[in-house]
Amino acid sequence: MDLFDVIAKRASVRAFVPVKVPEADLLRIADAGRRAPSGGNRQPLNFIIIQQAETLRALEKVQACFATASAAVAIVADPAASRWWLEDAAAASENMLLALTALGYSSVWVEGTLLKEEDHAKRVLGVPAPKRLIIALPIGKAPQDTPQADKKPLQDVLWRESYGKKE
Repeated sequence: MDLFDVIAKRASVRAFVPVKVPEADLLRIADAGRRAPSGGNRQPLNFIIIQQAETLRALEKVQACFATASAAVAIVADPAASRWWLEDAAAASENMLLALTALGYSSVWVEGTLLKEEDHAKRVLGVPAPKRLIIALPIGKAPQDTPQADKKPLQDVLWRESYGKKE
C-alpha cells in the first residue's frame, strides 16, 4: 500500500475480532517504532510486544479494547535518557500506527486512559519504577470497515508564508 494511502486509511479502532498476528508482523511494527526520529538520537524508548491473552485481559483495566485485541505493543520511555522522551514516544507511536495499517491491522493510540492506570499497567508488564509506560497500541482486525474520522479540509488549516495568509 502506498504511504499516502496508508495515511488516509488509518483510523482509530477500539474493538477487534480475533486474528493471528505473525511474529514477523509484530517485529516489523516494533521496528517501525524503533526507526522513528529521536531528539538528539538519544533513543530513550523500549517496546514490549504483548501476545498472551491473560496479559491483554489484565490491560482491560486501562481500556476495554485490550480484551479483544490479538496483540499489543507498549512503549516504555526513560525520562532520564532524554528530555524529548515524550516527543520520541509520539513519533514512534505514529510510525507503528502507520505500519499496522499498512500490514492490514487496526489499532488505537492509548495514552490518556493508560496514564490514569500507569501503575497497574507497569505492574502487569514488569516496567521498572523510574521508566514511563506512556503509550500502548492494541492490535487486531476491525469488525467492519472503519473510515478515518472526518478531518478539516486542507484549505482550512493551511497558510502560506505566515499565519493567516492564504496566498
